[in-house]
Amino acid sequence: MDNFMKQIQKRAECCPELMKVFAECYTNTLHTTVKEMEDGTVHVITGDIPAMWLRDSTAQMRPYIFWAKENNQMKEMIAGVVRRQFHYICIDEYANAFNELPNGACWEKDDPEQNPWVWERKFEIDSLCYPVQLAYLLWKNTGCVSQFDQNFFNGIEKIFKVFRTEQFHEENSPYRFHRKSPLFQDTLSRDGKGALVKSGTGLIWSGFRPSDDACTYGYLIPSNMFVVVIMGYLEEMAGKLFFNEKMEKEARLLKEQVRDAVEREGKTYTEEFGMVYAYEVDGYGMYNLMDDANVPSLLAMEYLGYPADAEAAENTRRYILSDRNPFYYRGKKASGIGSLHTPSGYIWHIAMAVQGLTSKCSEEKLEILKNMVATTGGTGMMHEGFFCDDDSRYTREWFSWANAMYAELFLDYLGYRLEKSKTPLQATGYQTCSAAEQRGF
Repeated sequence: MDNFMKQIQKRAECCPELMKVFAECYTNTLHTTVKEMEDGTVHVITGDIPAMWLRDSTAQMRPYIFWAKENNQMKEMIAGVVRRQFHYICIDEYANAFNELPNGACWEKDDPEQNPWVWERKFEIDSLCYPVQLAYLLWKNTGCVSQFDQNFFNGIEKIFKVFRTEQFHEENSPYRFHRKSPLFQDTLSRDGKGALVKSGTGLIWSGFRPSDDACTYGYLIPSNMFVVVIMGYLEEMAGKLFFNEKMEKEARLLKEQVRDAVEREGKTYTEEFGMVYAYEVDGYGMYNLMDDANVPSLLAMEYLGYPADAEAAENTRRYILSDRNPFYYRGKKASGIGSLHTPSGYIWHIAMAVQGLTSKCSEEKLEILKNMVATTGGTGMMHEGFFCDDDSRYTREWFSWANAMYAELFLDYLGYRLEKSKTPLQATGYQTCSAAEQRGF
């Protein structure tokens, strides 16, 4: 760690204040959230909530992949996180957060027969995407393969099955979620079945957003974009590493089907911005135009690696970074994207980091980093959300995902970039599925 930090400090001589906050954020996850288990896996809590989110734990580990290139212990630690994630997926592929032990702890007892390993059982597409992303990035950047145990392959089969099932949610899905809560976004409508969608579009239904809030319309476009990306990752690994033709073919077909559906169903025309990607759709013609601070988001499509329509992507970026986005806030301290998950007027450090990570301008990246450092409420650490006029009003004192995103943007500004292969769709241009393949949904 000392040697790696010295390398970074040398590059960051021009911005010591940013470096100071980076050092705090970068070391915080290792010091406070990571626990090596007796079975060789690694449990990572999200921060001030004592549970491991499949999404958060991946984001928490991403900035350490740079260090893992030079350090075998760090490489194996991240591999241990992946093994833990797929251990959990094999327990319950619909759950989003898990306990360290099968102790029955939970956010709320939503089901009398809830698995004691499960902290929360909100089905979110990204919960199944993030562990694949971490497994792939670790292999691609360090050559590590110890994350690919039997649970990984069993988990991949479960992921394929869930995605295929949720392409026909209305007819085939066994998933239901009921919570006795005064918050409408904390439970699903229609006796737990959730937002009505048109089946057979090729899109995959999601009960909840990466904010853990219920979807307004069941086809969450940024999460379907993420599926396209991780299916490209699986296709590459199946062909080059696993030599598994069945997995390679299945990943490629699902990638092409979902991409086709996103491009066909997930865009709509606006008078002011032109053609844009919607945040959510239902397949019947209803669109939810907005963006949320949590990743995957529309702002993050390039960060994730989705091969978007360039014009629609640029139009969408202009839209979601404007006052037309109902969750874009401007204040005395900052401007940026917030979430229904936090009070009105609260900007998220995660969204600020994603704006920087997807900017082509190093000056904008630096400005965002400075603004993030200036809005910690005097704590020197990132938070979930802060009030745009007063950063001393914030949510979550200890939120490791936000710290990791600041660290990743800081490393990006200094020139550290993770290697990510382009999918065939990115390399050769978009091709729609054949009629026979469409019938194979």
